[in-house]
Amino acid sequence: MKKLGLIGGIGPESTLLYYKKLVYGANNRIGSQFYPNLTVESLNVFDILRLCEDKDYTKLTTYLMHGVNNLIAAGADVIALTGNTPHIVFDDLQKQSDVPLISIVEATCDEVKRQNITKVGLLGTRFTMEADFFKKPLIANGMSVITPQPKEIDYIANKIDSELEKGIFSQNTLSEFISIISRMRDSDGIKAIILGCTELPLLFKNTEFTIKSLDTMEIHINALLNIICDQN
Repeated sequence: MKKLGLIGGIGPESTLLYYKKLVYGANNRIGSQFYPNLTVESLNVFDILRLCEDKDYTKLTTYLMHGVNNLIAAGADVIALTGNTPHIVFDDLQKQSDVPLISIVEATCDEVKRQNITKVGLLGTRFTMEADFFKKPLIANGMSVITPQPKEIDYIANKIDSELEKGIFSQNTLSEFISIISRMRDSDGIKAIILGCTELPLLFKNTEFTIKSLDTMEIHINALLNIICDQN
């Protein structure tokens, strides 16, 4: 059984859900008397967002790599980042890591391909929506990726920073996010929406979408369970 290491705290609310879903997911797969061995290295999401804002990707890589090395020292066989935004430096982290890192972006791209979706909308932090690290593998596989309009990006980014990362999930914010998705469906012709921030599923809890929704956290967790529960 492989030991999993998680870079958590990015943000705290989604880290809690990662932990719970991984523990009970492995329990369901392996047996009622089993819980997996895993280690969480909790970092500061606001430091990560600040470094992204400054486009200081060298310091961001160093900061995240310190956490990765702590997980390796704790015996992790495989490591994952519990946030989409830090994947902006995923390739550099993987090059420096002595153990495999499992990408939420690659797992999501695989799921979009599996479902044969050709045009998707992407929600997330400003950096996830504006940078190309999430879009690039999707586009390389022949998919169109649509992001919200500039004013919508400003609104989404502000709400993620000021509310979602602090565990605040309001009905007003939910309604505005749903309106943005509906506009993208009607105006841009998206066939599915990627929830590219691991706090978004918490905001959309129990929400029925009028198009397919792709929960990157759920997709990532399933990919991690496939790896850590493989006893071959």
